[in-house]
Amino acid sequence: MPIPPNEALRVTIKAGVERGKPIRFLFDGETIAAYEGETVAAALLAAGRRVLRTTPITGTGRGIFCGMGVCFDCLVVIDGEPSRRACMIFAREGMRVESQLGFGAAS
Repeated sequence: MPIPPNEALRVTIKAGVERGKPIRFLFDGETIAAYEGETVAAALLAAGRRVLRTTPITGTGRGIFCGMGVCFDCLVVIDGEPSRRACMIFAREGMRVESQLGFGAAS
């Protein structure tokens, strides 16, 4: 089953590089197209989702900043477990990802 990715936001495949098989997961109830081998953050970025959590005091939106697990701005709830770094978790078929309010609480 082909998934029509947003090609404007995905890296073009060069010769010798193969994408993983197409998969889908849910983010805040919306189906997100991804490929095996992509992180949750990469798939959400390609889908145009920029805000992954809000700060506890001001409610300011946070998203992908460092992309390598250092900054903790991309915290999300994955399959009920809060404070997972979206840039460090590979997307899996059927996983449920939710945006997070602050640190440690699902929104």
